[in-house]
Amino acid sequence: MNAIADYRTYPLISPLLSAQLAPDLIEVTWADQRRSPFHHLWLRDNCPCSQCVYSVTREQVFEIADVPEHLEPLSVEVDDQGALRVQWEDGHDSRYDPGWLRAHAYDDASRAERQATRARKQRWVAGLTLPVFEYSAVMNDDSALLDWLLAVRDIGLSQVRGVPTEPGSLSLLAQRISFIRESNFGVLFNVQSKVDADSNAYTAFNLPLHTDLPTRELQPGLQFLHCLINDAEGGDSRFVDGFAIAQTLRQEDPQAYRLLCEVPVEFRNKDRRSDYRCLAPVIALDVTGEVAEIRMANFLRGAFNIEPDVMLPYYRAYRHFIAMTREPRFQFRQRLEAGQLWCFDNRRTLHARDAFDPTSGARHFQGCYVDRDELLSRILVLQR
Repeated sequence: MNAIADYRTYPLISPLLSAQLAPDLIEVTWADQRRSPFHHLWLRDNCPCSQCVYSVTREQVFEIADVPEHLEPLSVEVDDQGALRVQWEDGHDSRYDPGWLRAHAYDDASRAERQATRARKQRWVAGLTLPVFEYSAVMNDDSALLDWLLAVRDIGLSQVRGVPTEPGSLSLLAQRISFIRESNFGVLFNVQSKVDADSNAYTAFNLPLHTDLPTRELQPGLQFLHCLINDAEGGDSRFVDGFAIAQTLRQEDPQAYRLLCEVPVEFRNKDRRSDYRCLAPVIALDVTGEVAEIRMANFLRGAFNIEPDVMLPYYRAYRHFIAMTREPRFQFRQRLEAGQLWCFDNRRTLHARDAFDPTSGARHFQGCYVDRDELLSRILVLQR
């Protein structure tokens, strides 16, 4: 009988000592004396046996509505292999791996442990020690790849060195994570000064701190910028951690923070062939109330459509956020040289470029996007 309906294994943190029946639930006691309640419906819903889960896809075929709401167990025990075994009154037999059961326990202590594990985001300011990785290692060693992806996930900004400078080389690196997300700028986009530019990014003047494609319902998760040649004067890169700014704003100006979280504004990206628009707040929170996304590009913003009595307070909040991105205490600055690339979380890390002189030398970057979901999935597969 299967005891795990998953592709991964779960370490045994603490063995099961005993299991006791109680009204509506089974309470188990672990060797470290933690007690975890498991309701009857929850256990039945998560039965991993081959009747409930298709062994090829590891996906559930059983639905909880197929059993009585007040289903009761006939017996419960910790078997000779340390697993929890439950025999149900309808004749079904379930067996649960103790490692899996502990990893999914929902007592207060277990939930708090998992929440602490998820809170890995490392806020950073001007003194960031930039995580730097070698192209050859990331391309050929899965452990180096995992280290790089964890840095991108947790810090939101990284650099890779030793990248070939032939156009298109970026694709191979991005595809070590997953497929590239295409946009109206193409699969790979070329960041060069153009006479007939369709974006301020394709000019030579200063590009203020921003996230890319805030005009989309889902902003790209990861952005790559690969330097093929950079002989022009100027054009240094600047970055700020939008999560750090949001956290500081919440502490220093809670009213401004609240307005930026609650009041949506419209972002627009229009050219001769497309017109993208998205109504969303500058700061988006996740279901736990933590900052999950920053959406900001002043040069792609439409006119505010806000109630009159909120307009001036909102402008004050919006100006405050932009002013904070300009503060030296938050900014990380570095010039990117040929063979180097940035990889950063586009829904967290705001990036900018100083003005440069296109007559002083060639400057050619290539960029692309990969969704954050692909990053997280690749990490989990590598960690198996």
